[in-house]
Amino acid sequence: MAHEDHADEDTDPRRRPPASIVEGAAGGAVGAMAMTGMREMARGMGMITQTPPEAILQERVPHLLARVPPERRVAAVQLAHWVYGASAGAGYGLIPTWLRDYRLSGPVYGVLAWAFFEFALAPAFGLVHAHQSRPRERAALFADHVLYGLVIGASPRRRLLTSR
Repeated sequence: MAHEDHADEDTDPRRRPPASIVEGAAGGAVGAMAMTGMREMARGMGMITQTPPEAILQERVPHLLARVPPERRVAAVQLAHWVYGASAGAGYGLIPTWLRDYRLSGPVYGVLAWAFFEFALAPAFGLVHAHQSRPRERAALFADHVLYGLVIGASPRRRLLTSR
C-alpha cells in the first residue's frame, strides 16, 4: 500500500479531509446501532442487566431522563448512545490514514473505547453498576465494543484499496 498518497494529511491534521471525519462519524453511529442489537441479545440471554448508557443517564443525570416521557426513554437512551458512538467514530476519522489502513485498527479502537469507559469514565462518574457488573456482563460489553471497532474499521476507502 502506498502511504505517500496521504503524507500531507497525516503530518498536518489541519489538512485532514473532512470526509474521513464524516465517514468515521457515520461508521460510529452504525457501529453503535450494531452494538444495540448485540446488547439486546445479551440482555435476552441474561448476560446484561443494565447498559453503560442506561447507567450514565440513570445514575448521573436522572433529571434529564425524567424529562423524557417514560414510553420514550428507551429510545432516548439509544439515541444518546448512537450520538456518543458517532462522536467516537469521528475521533477514529482523525487517526492518520496509514494507521486506519491496518485491519485491526478498528477493533483495537473499539477495545480502547471499552477500556476508557471501564477504567476512566465509570470510576470518574462514580457509576456503581459498572463496578458491580459480573464477568459475563463485562465480557459481553467487551465483545460489543470489538463489533463496534469492526464496523468503524470497515471503511469504504480500505475496500477500494484492497480490491486493486
